Amino acid sequence: MRIYVDADACPVISIVEQVAEKNNIAVTLLCDTNHVLDSDYSEVKVIGAGADAVDFALVNLCRRNDIVVTQDYGVAAMALGKGAYAIHQSGKWYTDENIDQMLMERHLGNKTRRASGKNHLKGPKKRTEEDDVRFQKSFERLIMMKQDQIDVCKK
Repeated sequence: MRIYVDADACPVISIVEQVAEKNNIAVTLLCDTNHVLDSDYSEVKVIGAGADAVDFALVNLCRRNDIVVTQDYGVAAMALGKGAYAIHQSGKWYTDENIDQMLMERHLGNKTRRASGKNHLKGPKKRTEEDDVRFQKSFERLIMMKQDQIDVCKK
């Protein structure tokens, strides 16, 4: 198992690394040339700039039973299709049961914005400490669930 992070503008990198290190899980941070990162724990892969370049690189790297951290529903859908697990920076797990509805809501929202001619959106609300705690608890739960599955398979 490995953790892949869609790291461009990802606010939970330090939490991911902290939890991963505690559980001895390798992490790869993927970023583009506009958001080059540095890490003492994770492997950092800088992907050439280009529309969705990081997204496609992440999906190409992830495998069954890996964990993907992304806020992009499309990346999450492709990761799920490969048998990986995916989690949003809010702590919400992407699943086969909810991903279609999430993609449809994103599509309808984009369609509504295009039709109204309003392309300027308010930015996301400021991230709080409670948001970080919620993500960390959910992320730790996901890792514990995965490790329990691995233990069962070894028996």
